[in-house]
Amino acid sequence: MAKLIALYKKPEDQIAFDKHYNEVHVPITEKIPGLREIKVTKFSVTPMGKEAPYYLMCEMFYDSQEDLKNGLRSAEGKASGKDLMSFAGDLVTLMIGEED
Repeated sequence: MAKLIALYKKPEDQIAFDKHYNEVHVPITEKIPGLREIKVTKFSVTPMGKEAPYYLMCEMFYDSQEDLKNGLRSAEGKASGKDLMSFAGDLVTLMIGEED
């Protein structure tokens, strides 16, 4: 199973970020062809009690690397990417991984 991981740094306005993320970005992303599941994790602190270096992580699961690539190339994938850059381009790090 392939996955696209988005790690977000802490936004200045967490309320505005959460509102846009949940009400606009996730609904756009959910329409990407081949996307099987989305898991979102909000971070609070590290095991040492320090502030986490990231605010939020989103894992997007696909059956294969090919499905992931095709999804990102689709009109829906491009719309998701465009929206992402408009509200979190300076906050997000994207990575592609493979689950064993």
